[in-house]
Amino acid sequence: MSPTTAADRPLLICVYCASSESSDERYRQAAHELGGRLALAGHRIVYGGGARGSMGALANGALAASGQVTGIIPSFMVELEWAHPGLAELRQVENMRERKHLMLHESDAVVALPGGCGTFEELFEAMTLKRLGLYAGPIVIVNTLGYYDRLIGFLEQSVEEHFMRTEHLGLWTVVDEPGQVLDAIRDAPRWDEAARGFAQS
Repeated sequence: MSPTTAADRPLLICVYCASSESSDERYRQAAHELGGRLALAGHRIVYGGGARGSMGALANGALAASGQVTGIIPSFMVELEWAHPGLAELRQVENMRERKHLMLHESDAVVALPGGCGTFEELFEAMTLKRLGLYAGPIVIVNTLGYYDRLIGFLEQSVEEHFMRTEHLGLWTVVDEPGQVLDAIRDAPRWDEAARGFAQS
C-alpha cells in the first residue's frame, strides 16, 4: 500500500466494525487493510476500542503503520478485558449510548465494515442523523464479500416504497474493497442542513 490523500487535511474517520472472531477470516483481513490504508494516508481513526475480531484487526493494521487510533469503550467492556491494550488513547465511557455519540461527534466521515446488530445500529443512527441534517460527513459502506447486498437492496426498496426520497440515496456510498474507501470519502456528494427540508417526505 502506498500513501494516498482523500482530502486536503487529515481526517478523523469513525469506523464501525465487529468483535466476532467466528466470521470468515477475510472480513478481518479487510479490516486490517483498511486500518493500514487510513494510517498511511495520515488520517486518524476512532472506533469502539476492542481488541478482538475486525475491531482488533482494524486497530492493529493502523498501529502497524504508525497510525493514530482512539478507542472509545464502555467501562463494563474494560472490566471484561475486551479493550485493546496497545492504544495510546482509550477513553472509557459509562454506556453504549455515550460511546456512539462520542465516536460520531467530531468525526469527518463514517466507514461501516461488516458486522452484527451493534454495527447496524451505529450505521443506521449515522444515516438518520445525516438525513436530519445533524451530521454531514460521508458514510461509506464496505461491502466485503457482498455482505451488505441485501441491506443495500432493502434501503433501495425503502426509497421505491416512498419511505425515503430519491435524494436520500446520497446518504451513503457503497464500495467493495478497503482500497476504495478514501476515494469514496473524497467523492461523496456534499450534504448540509438543507436536508431537513425534505427529511419528512
